[in-house]
Amino acid sequence: MKKVTIDIVKDVKVDKRTLNTGRPVNKKSARQVRLAKQALYAKLNNAFVSGKKFKINNDSTGEYMYVGGDNNTGSIVSASHGSYVCNINYIGRTKVLGYTFVMGKRVNVKINLKEVKFV
Repeated sequence: MKKVTIDIVKDVKVDKRTLNTGRPVNKKSARQVRLAKQALYAKLNNAFVSGKKFKINNDSTGEYMYVGGDNNTGSIVSASHGSYVCNINYIGRTKVLGYTFVMGKRVNVKINLKEVKFV
């Protein structure tokens, strides 16, 4: 008797059936809207913390950037000059709190990340 070798060939699905979850996603559902908001806020927070340049109130002249420090604190500096603008003591999902001194008095600074325009 002669021995026969058999080659096993795997069938590959061409139509990508494994990528279909079976149900369409309702983008208008409350859960999908909430997840989209969370993703947007995470993206804005990540852009701010990573030091990306931004403008406040669509100001044509002032570009600022965050420079991180220790324990979730840091400062905002002018992107063009590198000069100090204010200290940051809290970074939330959509809000950044800080302070600066003007003529010897402490002035609180509140930045809403939803209203900031990243460059």
